[in-house]
Amino acid sequence: MNRIKQALLAAVTVALTAGASLVGAAPPGVKVTDGTLTNAAGMTIYTFDRDAAGSGKSVCNGPCATNWPPVMATADAMASGDYTVITRDDGARQWAYKGKPLYLWVKDQKPGDRTGDGVNNAWRVAKP
Repeated sequence: MNRIKQALLAAVTVALTAGASLVGAAPPGVKVTDGTLTNAAGMTIYTFDRDAAGSGKSVCNGPCATNWPPVMATADAMASGDYTVITRDDGARQWAYKGKPLYLWVKDQKPGDRTGDGVNNAWRVAKP
């Protein structure tokens, strides 16, 4: 193989590898900390058992959303891998992971708190 072909093949391989590493990347503000999903401040993210995975809906609205604030997505947020965006009843956009909408818990006070895990036997720490 001549040098031009080798250089072109190397460039394509690098581009494909870089693109593959972005597939499934967490949205801005979401990361994995100690095996759980957290927001940029390190606060634990949760899922709600009553949300049907893949339905594109959140059943946690009104007072529920006051205690369990949704992990909001910007107007231009795009799905990536296991992360999707749903539209809430009020028209706001929310991140979902593997089809389950994502939430914070108002009683968590500091990064690493997981006091919402198991609340009402319906709330779970979100894990990748």
